[in-house]
Amino acid sequence: MGGKVLIVDDSEMIRNFHSYILKSIGLEIITALDGADALEKIYGSDGELLICLTDINMPNMDGYTLIERLREDPDYEDLPIIIISTEEELQDKQRGFEAGANLYIVKPTEPDELVENIRMLLGR
Repeated sequence: MGGKVLIVDDSEMIRNFHSYILKSIGLEIITALDGADALEKIYGSDGELLICLTDINMPNMDGYTLIERLREDPDYEDLPIIIISTEEELQDKQRGFEAGANLYIVKPTEPDELVENIRMLLGR
């Protein structure tokens, strides 16, 4: 598939799991521990970011704030963003979509579903 994906989650196990899935379809992976770390990585990296996967509940900067910050930036206002969270309440999903997420997936992640959703968002 090719391109860069940002995976933002405070769980190393989740970052590694999602990285493994997405590397297997040819994507380059950038990982971050939380929203603040993600913004540093985004602005410190070369090349176009294809998509962002983010958790919601993280220290320093949560996923909602990260999404809002990205949507305020003309370079990232159209970046496809998927929230992947253990939170399954309707209000969490609504808040995610209001912040600007394109998709909301409840953990645990099914590898095939994740790949299909990414392909759908990227039109590939």
